[in-house]
Amino acid sequence: MIRRRVRASDYLVVAQLFLQDNYLLSHKLTSEDIKPRLLGHWGTCHGIDVAYANLKYYFSKSVNTDHAADSSTQQNLENFDPFAVKQKSRSNTDDYLPEKLLPYPNFHFILGPGHGFPALQANLFLDGELAKVDDKATLDEKGIAYICRNFSWPSGFPSHASPFTPEVICEGGELGYCLGAAYGYVLGHPERTVAVMLGDGELETASALASLNLIKTSGNHIYHGRVLPILHLNGYKISGPTLYGRKSERELNEMIRGFGYTPVEINGDHPETFQSALTRAEKYEHPFFILRTEKGATGPTEVHGKKVAGNYLAHQIPLPDAKEDPEELQILEDWLKSYHFDELFDTKKGFRL
Repeated sequence: MIRRRVRASDYLVVAQLFLQDNYLLSHKLTSEDIKPRLLGHWGTCHGIDVAYANLKYYFSKSVNTDHAADSSTQQNLENFDPFAVKQKSRSNTDDYLPEKLLPYPNFHFILGPGHGFPALQANLFLDGELAKVDDKATLDEKGIAYICRNFSWPSGFPSHASPFTPEVICEGGELGYCLGAAYGYVLGHPERTVAVMLGDGELETASALASLNLIKTSGNHIYHGRVLPILHLNGYKISGPTLYGRKSERELNEMIRGFGYTPVEINGDHPETFQSALTRAEKYEHPFFILRTEKGATGPTEVHGKKVAGNYLAHQIPLPDAKEDPEELQILEDWLKSYHFDELFDTKKGFRL
């Protein structure tokens, strides 16, 4: 289930970045299918999709649709602290398909790197949140075409997260405010749990680094809620390596411990690894997750003899000449096909996640 969700959102990210037509690859990709101006950021998106899918799965409750939640169940959920209770063990998180996922209303997700907006928008689209404010963002072929065609497009969606997006309060090009917003949100609300995803380049900003001191405001969670920082450590920013990507594991962990957190490693994008880390972290008062994924993972590994995935060249558009260059166009088509989107979406039945 988690892997299917990540594949779907990854595909929608790439389609938003590149395509102005042929969104389901119903025929061979051509130059006419590619937008004339390619603007956006790919490198961080897979990691965002991985975190979003895993957090959504973990902080959701399996409910049998034959027994709808009554008012008392809903009331219990309103007062429920999801991180204080162990989730039942699931040996295969990919094959486990609950009949219904009922999200806990007191869990929230804050995304720091707003330049990863195509990933955020893909997930808001899949959750039906965009459709609540835009009736054109329907979960069908027309809706897919709508969000892809209008991404980073005049009078359409911006390339960065912005207040046009549901629940977004800051322009996505401004980095470093997410931890401060999270700690402010949980003050005086012990029932709230907020996961905050930070880019490793973002943590180099003074505002993000200083916000780590706000751990002292949340105490022991009797009076205040929980903040769960997730450092997305992919090693590169727009033009080179990140400082934290070049720290040794020991040096980074000791820095995190110095602020009062307990480091919890998540190495790779496997659902079992992520779910296990969330379970392990339940015993810590202030866990700090370190998600290590390759920059631009699942994207092109090499273009014109240059390393892309696992390098800063994956940060923005890894195939900038896809419209004019036949080689880049073919790489793009192979990239899109690698997600097997036809297994995840049916034009008649919709998404099958």
